[in-house]
Amino acid sequence: MNDEARKEAEKVLNRMKQEGKDSHEYGLLYDYLDFMTSLDWKAPQFTPIDLDRAEQILDEDHYGLKKVKERIIQQLAVMALNRKQYGSILLFVGAPGTGKTSIGQSIARALGREYVRISLGGIGDEAEIRGHRRTYIGAMPGRIMEGIKRSGVSNPVIVLDEVDKLAKDYGGDPASALLEVLDPEQNSTFTDHYMNVPYDLSNVLLSALQTHWIRFLNHCSTVWRLLIPPVTLQ
Repeated sequence: MNDEARKEAEKVLNRMKQEGKDSHEYGLLYDYLDFMTSLDWKAPQFTPIDLDRAEQILDEDHYGLKKVKERIIQQLAVMALNRKQYGSILLFVGAPGTGKTSIGQSIARALGREYVRISLGGIGDEAEIRGHRRTYIGAMPGRIMEGIKRSGVSNPVIVLDEVDKLAKDYGGDPASALLEVLDPEQNSTFTDHYMNVPYDLSNVLLSALQTHWIRFLNHCSTVWRLLIPPVTLQ
């Protein structure tokens, strides 16, 4: 853990010891510590990327999609050259059944990383992205950090599915909340409300999937429109 996370975890641990097992908050404190200790806090070491093998895997898994594969190889080549997570966000646009989700699995297999798919369709609550504050009953971490925990590593390939179907209601604007996740200038200190400490997402390879480009433009917030330039459309 980083120093800030360790300090928060030790604070919660001391409180749990003082409260005792008979306290009604004991379970909540235990769940928080269990979640924090389940995350991988180590900075991953860079693994050399074999571009020939990556191209072979993409060809094995998908027939056609020449331009898409070329763009993916370009992205991996930039990462191999810089020896770190680098480049734009890959945004795949296409009709259902055209291979958007499976191409994310192929990227993960080509890189030798864990694969996590997060469906965002119909989400209208900002807490689904940033998590609930622990003062609320039934507080839970957001889907991003839950996916990181599920992968067991700090550098998985995360596919954000159905981003064009994000909703917006009294619970806030989840599209705006995703800015901190997608923006490379901010995601190195992403703070989930449930954790209340920053977590480095800069090593995560993010891909977004959507069906309708026009719906995406019409219904998503202006924050997303600011992110369009660094996003690759395929």
